[in-house]
Amino acid sequence: MPFLSPTSPARAIPRSGIRTLMELALRDPQAIHLEIGEPDARPPAHVVEAVERAALDGELGYTSSLGLEALREAGAERIARRSGARADASSVVVTHGAMSGLTTVMTALLGPGDELLLPDPTFPNWAMAARACGLVPTTYATHASEGFVPRVEDVAAAITPRTRAIVVCSPNNPTGAVYPAATLEALVELARRHDLWVLSDECYEAITFDTPHVSPAAFDTDGRVLVFHSMSKTYAMTGWRVGLAHLPDPELVELVGHVAEATLACPSTSGQHAALAALTGSQEWVHDAVESYWDRRDAAVRLLAARGLRYSEPDGAFYLLVDVGATDTDAFATRLLTRRHVAVAPGSTFGAGAGGMVRVSLAAPRDALLEGLTRLADEVRDEGRAAPGNAVRAAAAR
Repeated sequence: MPFLSPTSPARAIPRSGIRTLMELALRDPQAIHLEIGEPDARPPAHVVEAVERAALDGELGYTSSLGLEALREAGAERIARRSGARADASSVVVTHGAMSGLTTVMTALLGPGDELLLPDPTFPNWAMAARACGLVPTTYATHASEGFVPRVEDVAAAITPRTRAIVVCSPNNPTGAVYPAATLEALVELARRHDLWVLSDECYEAITFDTPHVSPAAFDTDGRVLVFHSMSKTYAMTGWRVGLAHLPDPELVELVGHVAEATLACPSTSGQHAALAALTGSQEWVHDAVESYWDRRDAAVRLLAARGLRYSEPDGAFYLLVDVGATDTDAFATRLLTRRHVAVAPGSTFGAGAGGMVRVSLAAPRDALLEGLTRLADEVRDEGRAAPGNAVRAAAAR
């Protein structure tokens, strides 16, 4: 039979440690799942009802590769309101989830050998997508001592002549950092000086804890900031696969449409009807979900503080980095699952900046979250490790 090409970009795609642990945990019926960002709630009832109506009315056929016009209009209104971008329906593309949207835009925007600059700690799928597109992922440092908010000088130091774009993510996965307006304004100005695109992953823009979300698009004057939203986290629609991309350049919109035609035909039509209902319906469900994540965050850090563990307290998203003092976080996560039936994401999958830490999802049911953290603390205690202090906040009880 023919051989697999050794030059295929797919061969350079690393495996995500999040999915590795998830697949191991799926084999354990006793596992407490804290490894993946999966909201424990169901989508709002009116969202499900909208899909049922669309199915009964025979409205689930192909759509434009760019998405339903009504959803593009609703998406533009949301992006303009939440991100400050000058958005209208013509500049918004419906995508098959935010990650597929980012990958599609990378394909249309950048070329083989171009460098894509990512934050460290980093969400591993960004680098995976970059490799799939033939790009070279590089990183800029963020520091626990700074709450994982990037310093502009660190980003500037990581730019090379081959850098073509910077990824910014606030609220951040995996750190939960919410970047201040001054930082984002400075990053956009840095991108302007070096003539770089800014890809702003805003999947968690609705989930903040008394810290306002600000988008770099609010400081964009020449169309270099591209914004990506998702239905997955805000509305518990992870498997429905719908995202939104704001692309101010009409030529880029056309190219993205060509890539979508070649790969997806169109986004999920049922998901699009669900997204339209989510965006145009009551937002009370979202408010209640954020309040719930906030309560879980506070309960989690109280528990960790009482057990003497260090952590980085998130201001947004629904993740918590916990310092477990492990040199090999993959081995620690595997032992924790085997011995205690708790699945967490190893810090190694997020890069050097998450060394010694594991990521815990606050989107798990509250009781399961606290039980899982109790078992995690027991594992650290029984292994006799004193956490070395990579995480930013050791905490006094709240």
